[in-house]
Amino acid sequence: MFVPNQVFFTKGVGRHKDYLQSFELALRDAGVERCNLVTVSSILPPGCRRISVADGLKKIATGGITFVVMARNANKEPNRLIAASIGAAVPAETTQYGYLSEHHPYGETDEKCGEYAEDLAATMLASTLGVEFDPDTAWDEREKIYKMSGKIVRTFNVTQSAEGDKDGKWTTVVAMAVLLQ
Repeated sequence: MFVPNQVFFTKGVGRHKDYLQSFELALRDAGVERCNLVTVSSILPPGCRRISVADGLKKIATGGITFVVMARNANKEPNRLIAASIGAAVPAETTQYGYLSEHHPYGETDEKCGEYAEDLAATMLASTLGVEFDPDTAWDEREKIYKMSGKIVRTFNVTQSAEGDKDGKWTTVVAMAVLLQ
C-alpha cells in the first residue's frame, strides 16, 4: 500500500488555441508535465511532511505514476477570471490525518478563492476532530476557533488565477498537492 509521507504544492497557467495543449502548458508551468498524474481524494496522510517545490520536483520520475490532489479550471472567454486552489488543514496531532480541498471558481481573485479552499479543508478537519463551531460565521472567526482548539496547527492554500486570453485562446489554471513517498 502506498502511503505518502511527503507533499509539495505547485501551480501553473497555460494558454493555447487547443484546450488539451493549454492544460499541458499549465502542467509544464507547474513542473509536472512529465508525470502520469493520478488524481486522488483529499486526505493528507498522518505525518506527511511538506517539502519545497524544488525538492519535490527532484523526487518525481519522468513517466512515473504520480498521485495528486488537483484543482483545475479553463475557459476561452477573453478577460474572464478563472482560478484553481488547493486548501490544506494540518492537525496538531501527527498521528491524525489532515485534509486537502479543491476549489475552481470563475470570477474569484486569488485571495477569495484561496481563502475559500482553506476554509473548506479546515472545516472538514474541524468536524472530524469534533471542534465546536458555527458554520455560518466568517472564515476568519472560525479560523481563530479552529486554531485555539489546539487540534488544528496550520492552514494554508496554493492558488493560481488568470484572465482569459484576450484573443480567445484556451486559458487553463491548475493548483495541486503532489503526494510522494
